[in-house]
Order: sequence, then structure tokens, then C-alpha cells
Amino acid sequence: MPSLKSTLRGVWWQAQLKRIRHCFVCGGPLTRRYVAAEGRRRLVCDDCSEINYTNPKVVAGMIPVMPDGRVVLLQRDIEPAKGKWSYPAGYQEMGESVSEAAVRETLEEVCTRTTVERLLDVYSYPDAGVVTVVYVGNVGAKERPAAGHESADVKLFAPEDIPWKLLAFRSTTDALKAWVASTKKRSRR
Repeated sequence: MPSLKSTLRGVWWQAQLKRIRHCFVCGGPLTRRYVAAEGRRRLVCDDCSEINYTNPKVVAGMIPVMPDGRVVLLQRDIEPAKGKWSYPAGYQEMGESVSEAAVRETLEEVCTRTTVERLLDVYSYPDAGVVTVVYVGNVGAKERPAAGHESADVKLFAPEDIPWKLLAFRSTTDALKAWVASTKKRSRR
């Protein structure tokens, strides 16, 4: 079972959802009420009756791989999952593609330039407020990963040395397991 910190029932997500108090259209107060046409409770504006949907955000992630095959992981210095290990990832911004966001987040969080090799997978869970798109990227030979402003530490891990019990999120674990499995398949070819 995932940590409640990383689910919609968790303290961090509940605090984020409580911050949504005003209509995105007119600024009026919102009330959570049943919308018969949709068969569920929604945030509805008391002034203009607009439904204010709370949809998942897109997270772009990168598994940066060094030329020697080790992966660059960072220890998070922000909530949620502060102190846990992850690959670089963050919210996609307007005006950039998901892959561009993954490259940007990698530069911001581990101070490393990467090139996208391939899409690894997309991770989505019913109790999470994000959809995580994860790429595998190549780190140039001259790059030296270092902790960015949201990272407490950065380390290089061989696939067999990944700190599985200290990973930040389900998507972190699922993506790294998929990456390890894909590296084994590629080495058998």
C-alpha cells in the first residue's frame, strides 16, 4: 500500500485541494455539491454555477543514464516525499512539450543536460492527482550531476544498487523497475 503522503487521501494533497476556494471563471465562492448530470460531487460556483473541475496535473520525469549505465537519482528537499529518492521530475509548464519539461526538470534538479532517448511509460493511479510521463535520457560524458535547488543530494546508482525502500512515489518505483527490466532486455540482444 502506498504512503498516504503520496495519495489524494494524504495530508499534503488534502491541503492542496482545500486551497481551491474561488471560481476559476468569476472568482465567486465554491461549494462541493452533487451534480446530477455527472453523477458525482463537484466544486460548483455559488455565483455563476460554473463547475470548477480539479483534474490531474502532468508530471514530466527523466531517468538520466550516465555513459557507464548508472542512473542519476536525487534526494528530494521539498514535500511531498521530502528526504526520499527519485529521478528528476516536475510539472509540465504551458508552452513546452512533456519531453521538454523532462529535460528542463533534469537540468533544474540535478544540474545535468540530457537528451531524450525514448519514452519509458506513463503512470496514472486512481488515488493520485498526477499523471506521470517518464522518459529515459542520456547524460553526456562531460556532465557532472549536482544537487539543484529542490534536491538535498544527488547520487549515481548502478541498477542493482537502487535504494528501493527509500524511493519517493509509486511511479518512481514502477518506472525504475521498468527501466531496470528494459536494460536487462537490451543487454541480452
